Amino acid sequence: MGTKKVGKMMLMGLLLLFGFAVAPEAMAQTKGIEAPAPATMADIETLQNNLNIVWTCVAAFLVFFMQAGFAMVEAGFTRAKNAVNILMKNLMDFSIGSIAFFVVGFGLMFGATTSGFVGTSDFLLGLSPYGDSFGEQWPFTFLLFQTVFAATAATIVSGAMAERTKFSSYLVYSVFISAFIYPIFGSWAWGGLYNGGGWLENLETPFLDFAGSTVVHSVGGWLALAGAIVLGPRIGKYGPDGKPRAILGHNMTLGALGVFILWLGWFGFNPGSTTTGDGLMGYIAVTTNLAAAAGAIAAMVTAWVIIGKPDASMSLNGVLAGLVAITAPCDAVSPSGAIAIGVIAGMLVVLSVLFIDRVLKIDDPVGAVSVHGVCGLWGTLSVGFFNLESGLFYGGGLSQLMSQIIGAGAAFVWAFGLGMALFLGIRHTMGLRVTEKEEIQGLDIGEHGMEAYSGFQIFTNQ
Repeated sequence: MGTKKVGKMMLMGLLLLFGFAVAPEAMAQTKGIEAPAPATMADIETLQNNLNIVWTCVAAFLVFFMQAGFAMVEAGFTRAKNAVNILMKNLMDFSIGSIAFFVVGFGLMFGATTSGFVGTSDFLLGLSPYGDSFGEQWPFTFLLFQTVFAATAATIVSGAMAERTKFSSYLVYSVFISAFIYPIFGSWAWGGLYNGGGWLENLETPFLDFAGSTVVHSVGGWLALAGAIVLGPRIGKYGPDGKPRAILGHNMTLGALGVFILWLGWFGFNPGSTTTGDGLMGYIAVTTNLAAAAGAIAAMVTAWVIIGKPDASMSLNGVLAGLVAITAPCDAVSPSGAIAIGVIAGMLVVLSVLFIDRVLKIDDPVGAVSVHGVCGLWGTLSVGFFNLESGLFYGGGLSQLMSQIIGAGAAFVWAFGLGMALFLGIRHTMGLRVTEKEEIQGLDIGEHGMEAYSGFQIFTNQ
């Protein structure tokens, strides 16, 4: 290309740049039209409100996709003969939960309250009409976002109760957690996000759980613990000597895919909890990612040391452990703090899985209690240590840590206590566990009359 031609192209580029740099008012005068009026504060507020709605909806969609992640993890970590049952439980958790939370749960969680213990308004969202103002539009967005959180808490229990639970009984449980157990505790910690105001929010040093290490994950984890205890272990899990036997999942590829889907969904779970389209979401995404990565590495190393191999299932659960732990403090810790939280969670999940399996002899096929209950507890307590403003490690004293202990303790008493009562009640009425024959044959055939893999009917317990 000739020098003159290059020079002409550069000149044209400069002229174009100059044209774009000309003030709009000057261009308007040149064309004989009026310049647009400068944006008013009302215009800016409308834009921000719309951005908040768009971001919160996108985040809700990501959290909804986590249902697929949970389904893949649970199906992959269990046997092929129970895959349809796992998928149906995850499907119904969200479907039943959406209706139950809309009709009852949302009001109990976010309705106005004088006691600080339960909401008393906004059932059926107060039958609110859709209108043009942000105040009329926001409730629907907020409802959707909170619905996907409620569904997450409900579906955690599915993995711990896998391969031996009656489907009809599980549906009853799903209604109760979505309509009552989860929302009432949620009102204590999060009610002030809408029309309520819970007693944990009103402590002298408020209990902090930004995106739900306790409100969502520990509540689900302690319910899972209650369900696994009441159900008892799967046939063949423990030998005559009481030692645990490994019952391997049928598809580690599915399990890994599920973990990656959950990792993606967590970028809606944590950053989405800002419910505001601003720069904080990027910071939270970084702390979330660092904790997940640190959890995976720490779990792999811990399993390698204890078991002798870099176990894949432990490493995958390490990712989830880091994600669960960072959920409470994700907005208020440094990146290095997030790594530390993830490392501890990764080590903790391996030790917890082995302790629950070998010492407590509680059969949890996917490690749900360890991932969500134990690591949710750690994440909640970590706020008291690593919070940049009120944490013990940053000169904040013990007050924040004490509030975190109170909140986490209340969650355990509430969720585990009601969970035991609920599952015992179901066991002694409609029955909680399938027959021995159905369990050996597989829940897919016995409960649903179909197979996940065509022509692969199984009649043994392997």
